[in-house]
Order: sequence, then C-alpha cells, then structure tokens
Amino acid sequence: MQSRSITLEEIDELFLKWNDHINASALFRQALKEEMRVRDIDPHELRDLFKRAEEQGYELDEILKQTNRIDDLERLVESSAAST
Repeated sequence: MQSRSITLEEIDELFLKWNDHINASALFRQALKEEMRVRDIDPHELRDLFKRAEEQGYELDEILKQTNRIDDLERLVESSAAST
C-alpha cells in the first residue's frame, strides 16, 4: 500500500484533534467509495478486476500506465485472460 499526502485545512485538523478517535484514513476511503458510487463503479468489482490483473502478473505501475478507467482495466484483464 502506498501512502499519499493530503492537505488538511486548519479547521479539519482542529476537528480531528477534538475527535482523535476518528480514523482519517477510513474517512478518506469512505469519500472515495462515495465518488465511485457517483461514477457508478462497484468497489467490489474494481477490487476483483485489480486482483485478477495482479494474478495475471501486472503490477500497479503497469496498470496505471495502461488504464485510466474501469472499462480499460476490464479490457486489460479480459485480453490477458484470452491470450493465455
């Protein structure tokens, strides 16, 4: 897993300090899942496609270079499966 930097506004930091039990990482993942929902992407399907690509020998960097949306990932997985 790769860590990414995010920008917190002072008000965000204040709120998180007041509520130190809140898992900011979980909030981030929840926001991403909401963005997936808005874009009609099933997170379980995305995870499955990603795992299948990894099982076919693709690394994250390769997947990123060859895809930029879920349809591309689906085609990558399917074309690789068909060629085996």
